[in-house]
Amino acid sequence: MKRVGSVIGVKPEEIAEYKALHAAVWPGVLAKIEACNITNYSIFLREPENLMFSYFEYVGSDYEADMAKMAEDPETQRWWAVCGPKQEPLTTRAPGEWWASTEEVFHVD
Repeated sequence: MKRVGSVIGVKPEEIAEYKALHAAVWPGVLAKIEACNITNYSIFLREPENLMFSYFEYVGSDYEADMAKMAEDPETQRWWAVCGPKQEPLTTRAPGEWWASTEEVFHVD
């Protein structure tokens, strides 16, 4: 199992809509998350900094292939088209990233 944490900003004027969208995530998007071997997915919001932190556990055997499968999904692409403009990616993110990767520095079960 691989733990994945990421961070991104959210536009202050979009927070209410972002929360509403995520209170009723589209069933096709949820199905694709599960089909791509992602479990225990959470997104946290920190205000007033307007930063979101996501965490999920990847339980598959080919992370890159599963992430590509997700990116190719038309329903997921539509979801990203709705959510993406509400977000503010960090300027310090790595090339090719939207949500900035984080380093796991501690874990205990």
